[in-house]
Amino acid sequence: MNYSQKYFLIIGMFFLIMSGFMILAGIMTHSAPPTPTYTLASMMIMCFCLSYLHPQFKEKDERMKLIRQKGMFYSFFALLIYFIIFSIGLHLEIIILTAGELLNMLAALTISTVFISFVVLSKRY
Repeated sequence: MNYSQKYFLIIGMFFLIMSGFMILAGIMTHSAPPTPTYTLASMMIMCFCLSYLHPQFKEKDERMKLIRQKGMFYSFFALLIYFIIFSIGLHLEIIILTAGELLNMLAALTISTVFISFVVLSKRY
């Protein structure tokens, strides 16, 4: 494990602890966790994925270009599905969110989807 992998792992642990405390605070107050919790959790996922992918990403070969290209392609369609679900849920008043909460959730879903798709595709190719 080289230094960059360790740094990503340490930062991921830091985000895990921070988001864990925020989720715990939400549970203790019997309410939803604060909206920055979703962004912190997605940053945790991003750091753990980058820690796993770093040895492969530092090599600029065709395989990594293919993984990045396909990962962004699949993430685009997942993001469209998220938009459709949130749009229908908001219009039918199934989901009640403020604009800030919705943007935080969409940002967190986007970050998580992109990096998880990179990990899945790196195992596949």
